[in-house]
Amino acid sequence: MDPLLLGLLVAVATILVLFSGVSVAAGLLIVSAGFLIVFDGMRSLELMPEIFFGKLDNFALLSIPMFIIMGAAIASTRAGADLYEALDRWLTRVPGGLVISNLGACALFAAMSGSSPATCAAIGKMGIPEMRKRGYPDGVAAGSIAAGGTLGILIPPSVTMIVYGIATETSIGRLFLAGVFPGLLLVVLFMAWSIYYTWRHGGADVLARRSFTWAQKFEVLPRVLPFIAIILGVLYALYGGVATPSETAAVGALMCMAVAVVIYKLWSFQAIWVVLRDSTRESVMIMFIIGAAGVFSYMLSSLFITQSIAEWISTLDVNRWVLMGVINLFLLVAGFFLPPVAVILMTAPILLPIVTGAGFDPIWFAVVLTINMEIGLISPPVGLNLYVINGIAPDIPLKTILLGSLPYVACMAIAIVILCIFPGIATWLPDALMGPRLG
Repeated sequence: MDPLLLGLLVAVATILVLFSGVSVAAGLLIVSAGFLIVFDGMRSLELMPEIFFGKLDNFALLSIPMFIIMGAAIASTRAGADLYEALDRWLTRVPGGLVISNLGACALFAAMSGSSPATCAAIGKMGIPEMRKRGYPDGVAAGSIAAGGTLGILIPPSVTMIVYGIATETSIGRLFLAGVFPGLLLVVLFMAWSIYYTWRHGGADVLARRSFTWAQKFEVLPRVLPFIAIILGVLYALYGGVATPSETAAVGALMCMAVAVVIYKLWSFQAIWVVLRDSTRESVMIMFIIGAAGVFSYMLSSLFITQSIAEWISTLDVNRWVLMGVINLFLLVAGFFLPPVAVILMTAPILLPIVTGAGFDPIWFAVVLTINMEIGLISPPVGLNLYVINGIAPDIPLKTILLGSLPYVACMAIAIVILCIFPGIATWLPDALMGPRLG
C-alpha cells in the first residue's frame, strides 16, 4: 500500500480510537500494535516492549517528576494567594494595577509550578472575586486568569519544553531560555488588552488606584521572596554550569518542599503524602505517553510513513511561510483535542525534519509550537483552563468565560506573527548565554 495512503489510514484510526474515550497512551499503543500486526506480522509485537522501555531509558526524563513535585509543593500552599497579594500591593499605583497583578502573579506562579490548571486555580481563587468586586468585567476577570494560566507551559522551567527536547534531541537548556522573552511578550499583550477592555467597558474608575502603606507592602514579602529566590537559584544552577537539568530539577523540588514545610507549615504526613501522590500520578501519566509515543513513532517509521510524508512535503513548490502556516493550523486543531504533551510527542519527530528542511530554527519552532498548545488550553472543546475557571467561579457562565478568553487567543496569534517577523525574540537569549547553536 502507498505509504501516504497508509498514513491517512493511521491518522483516521488514531482519531477514532482517541475519541472513543481511551487514554492517550493506551490509544497510541492500540493503533501502533494494530498496524504493526497487519503490515509487519505478529513478530513485530516482540519489539514493542523493548521500544517502550527504551524510550524511557533517558536520564533527562528524571527532570519531569522533579519539576512536577516542585509545582505540586507550590500548589499545595498559599503561595499563589501570597504572590497575588504582594504584587497587588506593590503595583497599586500602576493604572489597571489589579489585572496587571493577576497576570504577573500567573507568570511567576507558572514559572514555579509549570502547570496551567494549578496556576489558574491558585491565582484565580483570589484574583477573580477581587476583580469582580472592584468592577472589572467578568470576561476580563475570567479570561485573563485562564490565559495567564497557559504561561505555565512556556515560561521555564516547563515540562512541555522538556518533552520537546527529549522527543527531538534538542538542548533543554536552550529551550528553557527560548521561552523567557516570548513568555514576557505574551504577558505584555495580555496586560495591554485587559487594561484597554476594562477602560472601554468598565470605566476609568475601575482602574483607579488603591493605597497601601509601606508596612503593608513589606509585610507580605517574607512569604514571597523565597520562591523567587528558588526560581533564580534553579536558573543559575542550570545556566551557571553547576548542575544538569535533571540535577537542577531535583534541587528545585527539594527547595520547594523545604519552603512549603518551613514557611507554610506543610509538615503533616497527610499533606506531604498528597503532594507525592499527585506528583507520582501525573509523572506516570506523562511517562506512559512518552513510551507509547515512542512505539507510535517506530510504527510510523517502520511503515515508511514518516519518510514519505517528509519527502512529499519537500516536493511541494510552496513558499516556506505558507508551509509554516499550514503546520500552525494543524497544530492548532490538534491542540483543541489533545493535551500538549501528546501533541508534541506525536508530531514533533515528523514535523522537525520538515521545519528544519525549510530553513526554520528548531528552537524557535519549539516556542511557536508551545504557543499553539497554549491556545488549545483556552479553546473548546477540551479547553482545560476554561473548566478550571468555571469551577472557581461557577456563577460566571461558561459562555462568558469562553468569550472572555477569545481576545487572549488573538493575543497569542499576534505573538506568533511577531515571532515570525522577529525570530530573535526566541533565539537571541539562548545564543547570547550559551553561544550560537552548531548545525
